[in-house]
Amino acid sequence: MIPHDEVALIGAAGRSGVALARALRADGVAVRPVVRNAERWASSGLPEPPHLADLRDASALQAALAGAMCVVSCAHARHAGAIIAAAAPEARFVFLGSTRKFSHWLDEHGRGVLAGEAALLRSGRAGMMLHPTMIYGAQGEDNVQRLARLLRRLPLVPLPGGGRALVQPIHQSDVTRAVMAALRLPPSGPRSLVIAGPAPLPYADFVRAIATAARLRPPRIVAVPASVLRVGAWGARAVPGLPKVRSAEIRRLLEDKAFDIAPMRDVLGIDPIGLDQGLAGMFP
Repeated sequence: MIPHDEVALIGAAGRSGVALARALRADGVAVRPVVRNAERWASSGLPEPPHLADLRDASALQAALAGAMCVVSCAHARHAGAIIAAAAPEARFVFLGSTRKFSHWLDEHGRGVLAGEAALLRSGRAGMMLHPTMIYGAQGEDNVQRLARLLRRLPLVPLPGGGRALVQPIHQSDVTRAVMAALRLPPSGPRSLVIAGPAPLPYADFVRAIATAARLRPPRIVAVPASVLRVGAWGARAVPGLPKVRSAEIRRLLEDKAFDIAPMRDVLGIDPIGLDQGLAGMFP
């Protein structure tokens, strides 16, 4: 049982936020949704009245978090410092970061995660930042579904390096379980933890697994230089119906994203579900 009768949930209207709000309510924990857009929260169908706050507005954020002893943030990790400053001195935290912080090609997203993690570790406050790999399986997520749309349209799948780079996607249900497990831990100093799926696999095999789950023909994988794909992705923006792929996404397909999840199992007690099981629920 979570040792709090209420959790202030920042970013509650997002994909991970809604999933977590439902899990908290099922566990008998009251949710205080802290959102920027009341209409988006209303579309979740959950009954709690939202607390409106832009995370760049210190006074609004402080008012939204007033009296909250447990704060979970599904917003971008760059806001961790502002959230810590706005919360009560006795509050404890769980933040969602990202394994993007490990990328060889750090962008604004990755640098923001590193800055938020540093703010938490510097603070000395009780809290944990969980760094998920690619999340799939959330309602409305666009990682697996976008690939499935591409597979339905394209006779072959061009991938840099033939898709040999490793990925280790994590299902949204395991992200939610990890946050819930972090909330149940006894309060301790700040720390950081990677959460990922059970085992890495080549990106090409990830694509094939999606095709199998979606009952599509086995895709033909073609190795194409990343530079050519980046030019092609730019040109494909003008083609109606094709999902948009950003140049930075293609570049990141060249690096391995594989992680040891022994700390996740040891600290949180989470044994993540396999990719086949996770995908099966997405294509009924």
